Amino acid sequence: MKLKNPDLKMLVENLTGLRQLYLDLIDISSQGSEWCQVISSSLPDLRILSLSGCYLLGPIDSSLAKLRSLSVLRLDGNSLSSSVPNSFANFSKLKTLSLSGCSLHGSFPQKVFQISSLQNLDLSSNEFLSGTLPQFPLNGSLRNIILSLTNFSGSLPASIGNLAMLSWLDLSNCRFNGPLPPTIGKLTELDHFDISANNFSGSIPLFHLSKKLTHINAARNSLTGSLSSMHFQGLLNLAFIDLDNNLLGGNIPSNLFALPFLQSLDLSNNKFDGPIQEVSNLSSSLDMIDLRYNHLEGPIPKFFSQLDVLTTLLLSSKFFNGTVQLEMFPPSLFSLDLSFNNLSIVSVDSNSSLPLLPQIFDLGLSSCKLKKFPQLSKGSTLTYLDLSSNQLKGQIPNWIWEIGNGSLKRVNLSFNMLDDFQKPYKFPPYLNILDLHFNRLQGKLPIPPLVSDYVDFSFNYFSNSIPNDIGNFIPTAIFFSVSNNNLIGEIPTSICNASYLQVLDLSGNALNGSIPSCLPNMNFQLGVLSLASNNLSGDIPDTFADKCSLKTLDLENNVLTGKIPGSLVNCSFLEVLNIGNNRIEDTFPCMLTKMGLRVLILRSNRFHGELLCCFATTQEWPNLQIIDISHNNFSGDISVLNFYNWGGMISANNNNDLIRFDSSFLDGLHYQDTVIVTIKGLEIKLTKILTIFTSIDFSSNKFYGEIPDSIGDLKSLYLLNLSHNAIMGSIPASIGNLKQLGSLDLSSNNLTGNIPVELASLGFIAFLNLSFNDLFGMIPKGPQLQTFTEASYEGNVGLCGFPVNKSCNEDGVSSPPEFRNESEKEIGWGYVSAALGFVVGLSSFLWQLLHCKSWGDVYFEKVDLILERLFPHKHGTRNQRRRVIRNRG
Repeated sequence: MKLKNPDLKMLVENLTGLRQLYLDLIDISSQGSEWCQVISSSLPDLRILSLSGCYLLGPIDSSLAKLRSLSVLRLDGNSLSSSVPNSFANFSKLKTLSLSGCSLHGSFPQKVFQISSLQNLDLSSNEFLSGTLPQFPLNGSLRNIILSLTNFSGSLPASIGNLAMLSWLDLSNCRFNGPLPPTIGKLTELDHFDISANNFSGSIPLFHLSKKLTHINAARNSLTGSLSSMHFQGLLNLAFIDLDNNLLGGNIPSNLFALPFLQSLDLSNNKFDGPIQEVSNLSSSLDMIDLRYNHLEGPIPKFFSQLDVLTTLLLSSKFFNGTVQLEMFPPSLFSLDLSFNNLSIVSVDSNSSLPLLPQIFDLGLSSCKLKKFPQLSKGSTLTYLDLSSNQLKGQIPNWIWEIGNGSLKRVNLSFNMLDDFQKPYKFPPYLNILDLHFNRLQGKLPIPPLVSDYVDFSFNYFSNSIPNDIGNFIPTAIFFSVSNNNLIGEIPTSICNASYLQVLDLSGNALNGSIPSCLPNMNFQLGVLSLASNNLSGDIPDTFADKCSLKTLDLENNVLTGKIPGSLVNCSFLEVLNIGNNRIEDTFPCMLTKMGLRVLILRSNRFHGELLCCFATTQEWPNLQIIDISHNNFSGDISVLNFYNWGGMISANNNNDLIRFDSSFLDGLHYQDTVIVTIKGLEIKLTKILTIFTSIDFSSNKFYGEIPDSIGDLKSLYLLNLSHNAIMGSIPASIGNLKQLGSLDLSSNNLTGNIPVELASLGFIAFLNLSFNDLFGMIPKGPQLQTFTEASYEGNVGLCGFPVNKSCNEDGVSSPPEFRNESEKEIGWGYVSAALGFVVGLSSFLWQLLHCKSWGDVYFEKVDLILERLFPHKHGTRNQRRRVIRNRG
């Protein structure tokens, strides 16, 4: 109803003696300065003002403070967009203040809490309203404090125990922290206690004096310690307990299950351990038990079978063991999850006419050592079935699709040894999640049901081609993967009809032909397109949509040619680009610097030219953490690269987040990105890319110049490979700043000088290769450098000290080895150079001598005379040195 004629002013201007005004849910649509002044001037003796949901606007005008007799003020559900005036603390007779969902902001006046008459305070659902709790006076009148979904912070003061009449305390979804004061246990009138989704710490106080308590919710905090039987002794009215997502440990007290009116118990995601003790005097009211993700062990207690009204039992954990019969659970169950334990689930074959779990709705038996499918009732209402990670073999029985008379919506049979479908079979009509990946299924690719949202047939042995009309059968699919099968033929263009796809993965097959031009432009929601490890040929289509949403594009290991399409710049959300191991012939794709890339793989193509871009001379990569451009024909002076602009490798990321695509429509389901990196000379597939993993691989190109000192700014760098280039100069000492470095390969370059002593401080380095350079001097001594073999330093004839077989003199220069017999007299040309006082000189000088005949003949004639006197095997030595130079080039 909307108040038009009369309006608010006309309605109240003659009601000066009015004491109570209730206009809730009446559309007044008035500005703050207007409605506040109208009410305060027309109704000076008003006691109760209730205007909830009246489309009132702010700000709250100071004139409202004139209502000195006000005892109840309710303005919930109005878009006031205002701070709360300090003058509210002057409402000396105020008993109820309710401002829920008013878009309030700023700091709430603390003195309002201390109004001696105030009994009810509700500020909930004002996410930008901040404040802290005051010191409460002794025998305060407050009965209800509701601050949920606000920005209140600070600690819960011990003076909370002074509120003897407090019945309802809701501080959920705020920013409170610190320990819970034990004085909470003095609140004898407390009925509802909710501090969930904060950062409270310490132990849970005893509530044994709060005999009226019915609701405890302390979930999603950082509470520690254990629970004892004293915590719940005498709490006979307690109906709801939620302590999930904390750090609580120890045994679960058995008297919890004996509370007479307890209906819901959630202790999941904690550190509770030990067995659950059997209980005799059970609660007859328990409806829901969630003990998932703890460290509970031993057999599943038998008393669960006696809970006649139990509908939800969630026990997925790690350490429950023993043999369990499904028949032991009460027939009242709607949801049962026993996954990820050390259980052996069996179902007793009997002639009983009673169906197994007749009312079951969700059944999770993942990783339960099942060897055969449990006999479930066709008459049940089962919608979710998870039998993944078991020992199921042979055919998928066709009756499984008939369970619940077509009610099945989610089926997960992944990670088994199933090899075929029992025929005839028909998928249920409402099946929207079908996960069969990691089995041994073979034959033609099955056609998924029309309503499918998630279809995963990956890692099987399906063969033949993808059906030409596949796209017409997955019109609403969000996730579709047939990767790592034996599929052949071309990618059907009908797949572009799946206009809701967010993830499309056809990788790891033998698909051929070109990439359909419609694929990059199929919809605005596609986040992952993976066609890697096939036999696709031709150009990458230059058809990426203007509002491209791609986050991952993986085309690795095909035979694609041409250039990187310019329209790829439209994919501004792109994080992972992998086109390695193709035949792309292009210069460095400069437009990529405009994106927020995290992973860039151009390895093993035919790229050429320099890395610097004329319009992006600073070469900024704010998020890049993995770049691999190895095995191409890139060239240019590496010293001009500004590594200090590579923010993703500078700032240390200490969390273990993963680079992955999370669907906005499928809760808990995601696509995990993978990448291949070269570590210790071996290609290793990272099936999970942590955001803390960073690497640079520029190996096997034609880069020259000196390694810039700015390389030392990449404090988070784990892997650096610049091998097989023409890089010269010395190794920068700044590499010693890379404290996270685990792998360093600078081999087969033209590096000179000493190995910087700063490298000895690299405490995490596990792989080092400096071989085949022109390094000299003593190898620095350090706890890690001394663990590498001589192979890490070979081909550097001037190096000395452990682990190479050459000692150093007092100046840290290599000394010639001692000869023990005639067969050991042949030495390398570098030793001859040292013995002659560098008469022969550097290898570049030697090259000039070999090509200047008149000068060289005279020079080498003199040198040969000296060599013949010193070393009988001079010719072998010379040939050996030349071979080393040639092999390195």
